[in-house]
Amino acid sequence: MTDHQPSRHRFPISIIQQAVWLSHHCPLSSRDVQDLLQERGVEVSHDTLREWNITFSPWFADHLRHRDPRPCSRWHMDEVCTTVGGVRHWLWRAVDEHGVVLEVLRQRHRDPEAARPFLIRLLGEFHVPETICTDQLARYGAAIRERPALQAVDHQQVIRAARCTTLTLHSHRPTRQHERGQLGFRKIKRTQAFLKLHARVTTLQRHTRTTVPAQIRRSHPHQAVQMWREVGAGGACHPQD
Repeated sequence: MTDHQPSRHRFPISIIQQAVWLSHHCPLSSRDVQDLLQERGVEVSHDTLREWNITFSPWFADHLRHRDPRPCSRWHMDEVCTTVGGVRHWLWRAVDEHGVVLEVLRQRHRDPEAARPFLIRLLGEFHVPETICTDQLARYGAAIRERPALQAVDHQQVIRAARCTTLTLHSHRPTRQHERGQLGFRKIKRTQAFLKLHARVTTLQRHTRTTVPAQIRRSHPHQAVQMWREVGAGGACHPQD
Protein backbone atom coordinates (compact mmCIF):
# COMPACT_ATOMS: atom_id res chain seq x y z
CA MET A 1 0.00 0.00 0.00
CA THR A 2 1.28 3.45 -0.89
CA ASP A 3 1.69 5.51 2.28
CA HIS A 4 0.15 8.80 1.23
CA GLN A 5 0.31 11.91 3.42
CA PRO A 6 -2.93 13.95 3.27
CA SER A 7 -2.51 17.68 2.87
CA ARG A 8 -2.43 19.74 6.07
CA HIS A 9 -1.55 16.59 8.04
CA ARG A 10 1.99 15.85 9.17
CA PHE A 11 1.35 12.09 9.59
CA PRO A 12 0.92 9.63 6.71
CA ILE A 13 -2.42 7.96 6.08
CA SER A 14 -1.22 4.64 7.54
CA ILE A 15 -0.80 6.24 11.00
CA ILE A 16 -4.14 8.04 10.78
CA GLN A 17 -5.83 4.85 9.61
CA GLN A 18 -4.38 2.83 12.50
CA ALA A 19 -5.59 5.43 15.00
CA VAL A 20 -9.11 5.43 13.56
CA TRP A 21 -9.13 1.61 13.53
CA LEU A 22 -8.15 1.44 17.21
CA SER A 23 -10.82 4.02 18.08
CA HIS A 24 -13.58 1.94 16.48
CA HIS A 25 -12.40 -1.64 16.79
CA CYS A 26 -11.53 -1.48 20.51
CA PRO A 27 -13.54 0.18 23.32
CA LEU A 28 -10.82 2.78 23.95
CA SER A 29 -10.91 6.47 24.74
CA SER A 30 -8.86 9.01 22.77
CA ARG A 31 -6.31 9.09 25.59
CA ASP A 32 -6.00 5.28 25.49
CA VAL A 33 -5.29 5.39 21.75
CA GLN A 34 -2.81 8.22 22.37
CA ASP A 35 -0.90 6.03 24.85
CA LEU A 36 -0.83 3.06 22.45
CA LEU A 37 0.55 5.19 19.63
CA GLN A 38 3.16 6.80 21.89
CA GLU A 39 4.45 3.32 22.77
CA ARG A 40 5.13 2.90 19.05
CA GLY A 41 6.93 6.22 18.77
CA VAL A 42 4.02 8.27 17.40
CA GLU A 43 3.66 11.47 19.40
CA VAL A 44 0.11 12.72 18.90
CA SER A 45 -2.38 14.34 21.27
CA HIS A 46 -5.86 13.05 22.06
CA ASP A 47 -7.29 16.26 20.54
CA THR A 48 -5.61 15.42 17.24
CA LEU A 49 -7.00 11.89 17.41
CA ARG A 50 -10.46 13.33 17.89
CA GLU A 51 -10.03 15.56 14.85
CA TRP A 52 -8.82 12.61 12.78
CA ASN A 53 -11.98 10.72 13.65
CA ILE A 54 -14.17 13.68 12.72
CA THR A 55 -12.38 14.25 9.41
CA PHE A 56 -11.66 10.72 8.20
CA SER A 57 -14.41 8.53 9.69
CA PRO A 58 -17.06 9.48 7.07
CA TRP A 59 -14.58 8.79 4.28
CA PHE A 60 -13.66 5.35 5.64
CA ALA A 61 -17.33 4.52 6.28
CA ASP A 62 -18.33 5.33 2.70
CA HIS A 63 -15.58 3.16 1.27
CA LEU A 64 -16.34 0.26 3.59
CA ARG A 65 -20.04 0.47 2.72
CA HIS A 66 -19.28 -0.51 -0.88
CA ARG A 67 -17.39 -3.57 0.39
CA ASP A 68 -20.11 -4.88 2.69
CA PRO A 69 -21.36 -8.39 1.91
CA ARG A 70 -24.70 -8.57 0.16
CA PRO A 71 -27.41 -8.67 2.85
CA CYS A 72 -29.70 -11.66 3.22
CA SER A 73 -33.45 -11.48 2.65
CA ARG A 74 -34.27 -11.53 6.38
CA TRP A 75 -33.88 -8.36 8.44
CA HIS A 76 -33.88 -8.06 12.24
CA MET A 77 -34.63 -4.67 13.76
CA ASP A 78 -34.48 -3.32 17.29
CA GLU A 79 -33.49 -0.21 19.23
CA VAL A 80 -31.80 0.61 22.53
CA CYS A 81 -31.72 3.69 24.69
CA THR A 82 -28.59 5.84 24.91
CA THR A 83 -27.64 9.29 26.14
CA VAL A 84 -26.22 12.03 23.92
CA GLY A 85 -25.21 15.23 25.66
CA GLY A 86 -27.24 14.26 28.71
CA VAL A 87 -30.45 13.79 26.67
CA ARG A 88 -32.04 10.39 26.07
CA HIS A 89 -31.97 9.13 22.48
CA TRP A 90 -32.61 5.81 20.75
CA LEU A 91 -30.25 3.86 18.53
CA TRP A 92 -32.24 2.05 15.84
CA ARG A 93 -30.35 -0.87 14.30
CA ALA A 94 -31.03 -3.41 11.57
CA VAL A 95 -28.98 -6.55 10.91
CA ASP A 96 -29.45 -9.49 8.60
CA GLU A 97 -29.72 -13.12 9.70
CA HIS A 98 -25.91 -13.47 9.82
CA GLY A 99 -25.43 -10.45 12.06
CA VAL A 100 -24.22 -8.08 9.31
CA VAL A 101 -25.10 -4.52 10.34
CA LEU A 102 -27.30 -2.95 7.67
CA GLU A 103 -28.00 0.43 9.25
CA VAL A 104 -27.83 2.24 12.56
CA LEU A 105 -29.59 5.54 13.18
CA ARG A 106 -29.82 7.82 16.21
CA GLN A 107 -33.34 9.08 16.83
CA ARG A 108 -34.79 11.35 19.49
CA HIS A 109 -37.99 9.34 19.84
CA ARG A 110 -39.22 5.74 19.83
CA ASP A 111 -42.48 5.81 17.87
CA PRO A 112 -43.80 5.20 14.32
CA GLU A 113 -42.69 8.69 13.27
CA ALA A 114 -39.11 7.73 14.22
CA ALA A 115 -39.39 4.32 12.53
CA ARG A 116 -40.32 5.84 9.16
CA PRO A 117 -36.98 7.53 8.34
CA PHE A 118 -35.17 4.41 9.51
CA LEU A 119 -37.11 2.24 7.05
CA ILE A 120 -36.65 4.83 4.29
CA ARG A 121 -32.87 4.71 4.76
CA LEU A 122 -32.90 0.90 4.59
CA LEU A 123 -35.06 0.77 1.47
CA GLY A 124 -32.90 3.39 -0.20
CA GLU A 125 -29.81 1.25 0.35
CA PHE A 126 -30.99 -2.36 -0.03
CA HIS A 127 -33.53 -4.46 -1.89
CA VAL A 128 -36.86 -5.20 -0.23
CA PRO A 129 -36.42 -8.22 2.10
CA GLU A 130 -38.68 -11.25 2.28
CA THR A 131 -39.00 -11.07 6.09
CA ILE A 132 -38.67 -8.36 8.71
CA CYS A 133 -38.38 -9.56 12.28
CA THR A 134 -39.10 -7.14 15.15
CA ASP A 135 -40.35 -7.19 18.72
CA GLN A 136 -44.04 -6.93 19.57
CA LEU A 137 -44.29 -3.16 19.96
CA ALA A 138 -46.67 -1.46 17.52
CA ARG A 139 -44.29 1.19 16.17
CA TYR A 140 -42.74 -1.14 13.59
CA GLY A 141 -46.05 -2.50 12.29
CA ALA A 142 -47.48 0.98 11.81
CA ALA A 143 -44.41 2.19 9.90
CA ILE A 144 -44.20 -0.96 7.74
CA ARG A 145 -47.86 -0.79 6.75
CA GLU A 146 -47.35 2.77 5.49
CA ARG A 147 -44.63 1.75 3.01
CA PRO A 148 -46.13 0.37 -0.24
CA ALA A 149 -42.90 -1.48 -1.03
CA LEU A 150 -43.25 -3.50 2.19
CA GLN A 151 -46.87 -4.61 1.80
CA ALA A 152 -45.87 -8.12 0.67
CA VAL A 153 -43.13 -8.51 3.29
CA ASP A 154 -43.63 -11.11 6.01
CA HIS A 155 -43.51 -9.05 9.23
CA GLN A 156 -42.80 -11.36 12.17
CA GLN A 157 -43.31 -9.93 15.66
CA VAL A 158 -41.69 -12.09 18.31
CA ILE A 159 -40.95 -11.89 22.01
CA ARG A 160 -37.80 -10.02 22.93
CA ALA A 161 -35.99 -13.18 24.13
CA ALA A 162 -36.31 -14.92 20.76
CA ARG A 163 -33.27 -15.38 18.52
CA CYS A 164 -34.61 -12.81 16.04
CA THR A 165 -34.23 -9.93 18.50
CA THR A 166 -31.25 -11.51 20.25
CA LEU A 167 -29.21 -11.08 17.04
CA THR A 168 -29.84 -7.35 17.12
CA LEU A 169 -29.29 -7.05 20.86
CA HIS A 170 -25.88 -8.74 20.50
CA SER A 171 -25.07 -6.31 17.69
CA HIS A 172 -25.68 -3.41 20.11
CA ARG A 173 -22.99 -4.65 22.54
CA PRO A 174 -19.91 -3.19 20.79
CA THR A 175 -21.60 0.22 20.69
CA ARG A 176 -22.40 -0.02 24.39
CA GLN A 177 -18.79 -0.88 25.16
CA HIS A 178 -17.50 2.11 23.19
CA GLU A 179 -20.03 4.37 24.83
CA ARG A 180 -18.68 3.40 28.25
CA GLY A 181 -15.05 3.69 27.07
CA GLN A 182 -15.65 7.22 25.78
CA LEU A 183 -17.66 8.19 28.88
CA GLY A 184 -20.78 8.70 26.79
CA PHE A 185 -21.65 10.50 23.59
CA ARG A 186 -21.63 14.31 23.69
CA LYS A 187 -22.40 15.78 20.24
CA ILE A 188 -25.40 14.67 18.17
CA LYS A 189 -23.75 15.13 14.76
CA ARG A 190 -20.50 13.47 15.81
CA THR A 191 -22.39 10.58 17.39
CA GLN A 192 -24.09 9.69 14.10
CA ALA A 193 -20.77 9.94 12.22
CA PHE A 194 -19.14 7.65 14.80
CA LEU A 195 -21.99 5.13 14.59
CA LYS A 196 -21.80 5.07 10.79
CA LEU A 197 -18.18 3.90 10.74
CA HIS A 198 -18.52 1.81 13.89
CA ALA A 199 -21.28 -0.25 12.26
CA ARG A 200 -19.04 -0.94 9.26
CA VAL A 201 -16.07 -1.94 11.43
CA THR A 202 -18.34 -4.19 13.52
CA THR A 203 -19.51 -5.92 10.35
CA LEU A 204 -15.95 -6.25 9.14
CA GLN A 205 -14.67 -7.71 12.41
CA ARG A 206 -17.73 -9.69 13.53
CA HIS A 207 -16.95 -12.93 15.34
CA THR A 208 -17.34 -16.27 13.62
CA ARG A 209 -19.38 -19.02 15.24
CA THR A 210 -17.45 -21.75 17.03
CA THR A 211 -19.09 -24.38 14.80
CA VAL A 212 -17.04 -23.06 11.87
CA PRO A 213 -13.69 -24.87 11.34
CA ALA A 214 -10.78 -23.25 13.20
CA GLN A 215 -8.85 -22.54 10.01
CA ILE A 216 -11.71 -20.42 8.67
CA ARG A 217 -12.15 -18.62 12.01
CA ARG A 218 -8.47 -17.70 12.07
CA SER A 219 -8.60 -16.38 8.51
CA HIS A 220 -11.45 -13.93 9.20
CA PRO A 221 -9.44 -11.45 11.36
CA HIS A 222 -6.67 -11.47 8.75
CA GLN A 223 -9.17 -10.73 5.99
CA ALA A 224 -10.69 -7.90 8.05
CA VAL A 225 -7.30 -6.22 8.56
CA GLN A 226 -6.40 -6.70 4.91
CA MET A 227 -9.64 -5.07 3.75
CA TRP A 228 -9.12 -2.16 6.14
CA ARG A 229 -5.65 -1.60 4.69
CA GLU A 230 -7.05 -1.68 1.16
CA VAL A 231 -9.53 1.03 2.12
CA GLY A 232 -6.60 3.23 3.16
CA ALA A 233 -5.03 2.89 -0.27
CA GLY A 234 -5.94 5.41 -2.93
CA GLY A 235 -3.53 8.29 -2.37
CA ALA A 236 -5.14 11.48 -3.66
CA CYS A 237 -8.65 10.27 -2.87
CA HIS A 238 -8.30 11.06 0.83
CA PRO A 239 -10.20 13.92 2.47
CA GLN A 240 -8.79 17.44 2.32
CA ASP A 241 -6.45 16.59 -0.57
